[in-house]
Amino acid sequence: MKFFWIWNGIRIKQGLIIVTAAFFAAIILFVEGGDLAVFTNNDVPLAVDQVKSDEKRLALTFDISWGETKAIPILEELKQNNVKASFFISGAWAERHPEIVEQITKDGHEIGNLGYRYENYTTMKDEEIKKDIIRSSEAIKKVTDEEPHLLRPPNGNFDKRVLLLSDKFNYTVIHWSLDSEDWRNPGVENIVQNVTKEIDPGDIVLMHASDSAKQTAEALPEMIAALKKKGYSFATVSELVSNANIKSKEIK
Repeated sequence: MKFFWIWNGIRIKQGLIIVTAAFFAAIILFVEGGDLAVFTNNDVPLAVDQVKSDEKRLALTFDISWGETKAIPILEELKQNNVKASFFISGAWAERHPEIVEQITKDGHEIGNLGYRYENYTTMKDEEIKKDIIRSSEAIKKVTDEEPHLLRPPNGNFDKRVLLLSDKFNYTVIHWSLDSEDWRNPGVENIVQNVTKEIDPGDIVLMHASDSAKQTAEALPEMIAALKKKGYSFATVSELVSNANIKSKEIK
């Protein structure tokens, strides 16, 4: 039996991410300038955590699963600062707020799948995960006329099963390398510092546009200005990944 474990090899501060196990055989794909940072194990599909590059580019990502008051101000700030981002939305939220989904796509942002019910996939049975992914994909496609190809499992929790099931639906699982912690509502300055203080080229930044994240829109102008001052430009996750060349090395 092979045991699955995931470690973020790019940023030690993120710590152990998903599953640890004893007596394991693992493959870690790591990178040297311009390569993808990924989680994987033998024949298990990849989950993207970061795209490491000498070029100062990053991707802002926003999770939305409920509420309707915070998304529009965030979209307005992104538009005003000419920044394109990736929004991971739940299917149930897309059904409730099609007008906001339409605005996201109209503004040129990327939309990814955040599941339908926003429940932890690692605690669900295979068939439940499949149904949730399909239901969410259909709900999003109904509004956008396009099937999403990126999946962020609810709460960011995934394991070997989730990676394999996602791959069957041609999804790439997207994690993150930097957490803004905006969901904690720690104050605008703290949100800005959480992102700008230790930013690295190719980072995928986790943010939220649900109503529980009350300070995100207010933090964006200062954050974007600080990142631009550091020489960073912004891209969607797909744009970030498309410019990467994967060079993997097996570590036993």
